[in-house]
Amino acid sequence: MTESKILTRDQVISQANQWRAEGQQLVFTNGCFDIVHLGHIDYLEKARNLGDRLILGLNTDASVSCIKGPLRPVVNEYARARLMAALEFVDAVTLFSEPTPIELIEAVRPDILVKGNDYTIDTIVGADLVMGRGGRVETISLVPGYSTTALIERIKQSY
Repeated sequence: MTESKILTRDQVISQANQWRAEGQQLVFTNGCFDIVHLGHIDYLEKARNLGDRLILGLNTDASVSCIKGPLRPVVNEYARARLMAALEFVDAVTLFSEPTPIELIEAVRPDILVKGNDYTIDTIVGADLVMGRGGRVETISLVPGYSTTALIERIKQSY
């Protein structure tokens, strides 16, 4: 069941079009989601509550390494995708390898684009596209003290 929520680019576009035709509001977010923690769960649940369907763009391993450094990700893309797909409030997961999710956002055409409040509207990739089509961009408050980088540092200090 969870694996069926992991879609190719073409499949996620088709699924988004179907949901849109049914009158459902599409929420899109993206990220690395390496070593899933409470902050991720809280963020994704809140994102899903903004609309009817949550589509998650997940950075590939190569993309994560470019962003976070050569020792990341800790968890490979297949495992990260399965973990994200297992969450009941995530409706579809699709991988992207580009430096930003702009092409994916253009293709999916979400009604609502979501990022954490560590971003501002002017720094959210695709915000202009979504708002230009009449959609909206939301930021979600992050759970203090939860980040994968901080978690990795705590683990390193423990050993």
